[in-house]
Amino acid sequence: MRTIFILMDSLNRHMLSVYGNDWVNTSSIDRLAAGGVIFDRHYCGSMPCIPARRDLLTGRVNFLETGWGPLEPWDALLPTLLRDEIGTYSHMITDHCHYFNGGAGDRYQNIFDSWEYMRGQPWDPWHGVVNPKPLPVGARKYCYGKRYQHQHLANLEYRDTEKDDAYSSVQCIEAACHFIERNHGEDNWHLHLELFDPHEPFDCPQAYLDEYGDQWDGPPSTCPDYAPLHRDKDTPEAVEHLRKAYAATLTMIDRKLGQLLDMMDRFNMWEDTAVILTTDHGYLLGEHGLWAKNYMMCYDELVHLPFIVRYPGAIPGRRQALTGAIDVMPTILDMHGARDIPESVMGKSIVPLLKEDGHHHDGLLFGYFGREVNMTDGKYTYHRMPTPNSTCDFHFTDFSTAHPSKVLKAELGTYLKHSNGIPHFRLIRQSGLPQGCDGQHLIYDLENDPNQRKPVHDHKRERELTEKLRILLQQADAPDCQYERLAIDQPAGSGKGSD
Repeated sequence: MRTIFILMDSLNRHMLSVYGNDWVNTSSIDRLAAGGVIFDRHYCGSMPCIPARRDLLTGRVNFLETGWGPLEPWDALLPTLLRDEIGTYSHMITDHCHYFNGGAGDRYQNIFDSWEYMRGQPWDPWHGVVNPKPLPVGARKYCYGKRYQHQHLANLEYRDTEKDDAYSSVQCIEAACHFIERNHGEDNWHLHLELFDPHEPFDCPQAYLDEYGDQWDGPPSTCPDYAPLHRDKDTPEAVEHLRKAYAATLTMIDRKLGQLLDMMDRFNMWEDTAVILTTDHGYLLGEHGLWAKNYMMCYDELVHLPFIVRYPGAIPGRRQALTGAIDVMPTILDMHGARDIPESVMGKSIVPLLKEDGHHHDGLLFGYFGREVNMTDGKYTYHRMPTPNSTCDFHFTDFSTAHPSKVLKAELGTYLKHSNGIPHFRLIRQSGLPQGCDGQHLIYDLENDPNQRKPVHDHKRERELTEKLRILLQQADAPDCQYERLAIDQPAGSGKGSD
């Protein structure tokens, strides 16, 4: 068995034609979906980028106990389990530069048997240019700060922006094609293909913008602010341009992805190779009057994800089962014939769903560390806000990304039930509310209000969803502090000793 896992960063479900979009060209994804299974109720777990990847590799949500950080020594990891139990060779190809930022991305690439890194994404510290060309007058400045803007401008000086193969995500797909050409005759391998695009900035050759009739004549604008739309700056024309720039970048990557599908056709690989395509989270392009991600409530556009699987023997079509990012890891293990799934894994293999629809999860957790805790049962989303001035325990083992003042206040102990007895540190961090929220818990009816415009006010429904949330926290071995800061009673007999 061979498996190919394709992870596209910030891939919006609602921008794909297989999920109802009628203006963005994603013909290669359509082609993959035509012979595969499309999951309609698939949700993320931890956000944003690095926390999401830890979920995908471990099969459990981590935002209840940590934020952006490295893999931990107690993590049961997909590539390691594949290698140790089945002898599966795993290879990663990526242009996701966060893996290579010291501390935050520690160990992620090294758990694979081999890996390739394509340089050049905007804030990849690649080319050394002391004084790069300045931004054109009036151009949007990066919300990430001057350092990242400087690096993006430096990297652009070494790129022919009108050539597809100058873009690192395109190069990743080319490298995947080379891997397939070299190894198509071999069995028992796993290819982890990560594409940073269509993450912002939405850079691509002008030809792709022309396909969408982009008429923008203002200063260059491919990187939205991480902020609400600005009354003066974000005119209807500016919003339309950024939406088209996102679509153009997505189309560039989708078109290149077609070459990978051609390669699989050429070598008759569909009979013994599975392909899984998904993303880490969505991205707001003006919906709810907001740009980007991270600071706002966990709207459906951010957490309701595309999930497409083509698998030998599967019955193509759509599935309504509730699935999540935590299911990817046990699914790939199952596809390769693994028998022993670690107890720490919260997800479940979706392989049975590939032949017929059925029940999968009663509910799923999703969110950001230190913020509200969210859940969905597929019919409703429930957003439980922390109590005022509450704290959240921050568990960490590698403090290379933490400020020394925080490390000095750390406590050493064994706080997490699933840490296999490995001691670890605990730091305290203040909880926070999403921007625009006043601390009131929110419920949305996904069937009658899919755009989440009007919260549901129903005390009985809230009690039911609170109980579902309590059960999900228990199943996740959530630290005691989560019950305390969310003002939810702990399950009877759980005790107070975990943190």
